[in-house]
Amino acid sequence: MAANTGTYLIRGASILGGEPADLLIRDGVIAETGTGLSAEDRAEDVTVIDASGLVALPGMVDVHTHLREPGREDAETVETGTRAAALGGYTAVHAMANSTPVADTAGVVEQVYTLGRTAGWVDVRPVGAVTVGLAGEQLAELGAMADSRARVRMFSDDGICVHDPVLMRRALEYVKAFDGVVAQHAQEPRLTAGAQMNEGEVSAVLGLAGWPAVAEESIIARDVLLAQHVGSRLHVCHVSTAGSVEIIRWAKERGINVTAEVTPHHLLLTDDLVRSYDPVFKVNPPLRTDADVQALRAGLADGTIDVVGTDHAPHPSEHKECEWAQAAMGMTGLETALSVVQHTMIETGLMTWADFARVTSTAAAKIGRLADQGRPLEAGEPANVILVDPAARWTVDPFRMATMGRNSPFKGRELPGKVVATFFKGHPTVLDGELNTPYPYADSTAGVA
Repeated sequence: MAANTGTYLIRGASILGGEPADLLIRDGVIAETGTGLSAEDRAEDVTVIDASGLVALPGMVDVHTHLREPGREDAETVETGTRAAALGGYTAVHAMANSTPVADTAGVVEQVYTLGRTAGWVDVRPVGAVTVGLAGEQLAELGAMADSRARVRMFSDDGICVHDPVLMRRALEYVKAFDGVVAQHAQEPRLTAGAQMNEGEVSAVLGLAGWPAVAEESIIARDVLLAQHVGSRLHVCHVSTAGSVEIIRWAKERGINVTAEVTPHHLLLTDDLVRSYDPVFKVNPPLRTDADVQALRAGLADGTIDVVGTDHAPHPSEHKECEWAQAAMGMTGLETALSVVQHTMIETGLMTWADFARVTSTAAAKIGRLADQGRPLEAGEPANVILVDPAARWTVDPFRMATMGRNSPFKGRELPGKVVATFFKGHPTVLDGELNTPYPYADSTAGVA
């Protein structure tokens, strides 16, 4: 049952970076749009928000989030991770399956789904494991997870490649029955054994075992052909090389049903940062070269890469503040994604705010089959809306973030853009850049922040 979330009049927001307009939000939907909308003479109480100078966008959707719960609550919980998501402008996140226990059964995905509703900050959509225990030996309960209350539509062994081609084919065939998608972590394990960073000039100088681009590209090439063969949907996680972009472009030109994501950190950072030996820059797939960065930006701009996925991967401090070889791979990203994309794509002239909405919301909602997310900012549509101040500048301080993870690669950097408000189902989870209250699900124990 939907909650009555009140009435809000957003005045003078630049819709998708275009002309200013007003939005009236009532009971979870955009009730009216236009100019000169008034709060006077209305039957209900109306909260007026002056959005002059702000950009109104559909709530962001992350196809790739690690919330760690259940089992790794020392790194993150659904509560802390979704608070971070709301502050970052997200109204929906896909929670990856590599929890403890692994989300490979209907019971575990329903647990994650329920935790998301109890928290109430964003829509949490569990990602089911492709294989039992992420072991790559037998398919998990794909059908049961799809039919569960969580209605799983995305399946991934993320962090571990489904390297067996027969098993990958079977997974692609199986998910067709419920219009699901297999999200592949493209990494040929035999080419990356012991790898510590991108294979190239910097790895040679530092003497660290290299991770060759072909380890990613060979799996993508195999899988797009498998997807074509069985007529199924394939999604490629965190594309990181120029060669991968070319393979995906080739596949799309031939009508193969493939989508792909890029992370914010791969749009900005390069392997040259590894010279510092700071484990905050250790990530999977690794930071690549500047040529790769430029190819990724071009691929996102021209639609070869469909979406930005954060791969938000919080870790306890002791897992990152150690010697490079022993450090965990991963970076936080939910609270910095909007700013990094604005910096790398909008301020460079490669994209507009309308393009931003496509790659951070609309396309992501389609991939995850989320009918009420990524919708146009029009009357009658669900009120998943964010207001962004594009002129704001802020310096990243991981210790002031909502996520439990302090492993942000952007620590100390000044970034542009700030989320001023987030409306989830018409309810303001964020106001004036601060957490407000969670969405009051009628069937949850969600409380007041």
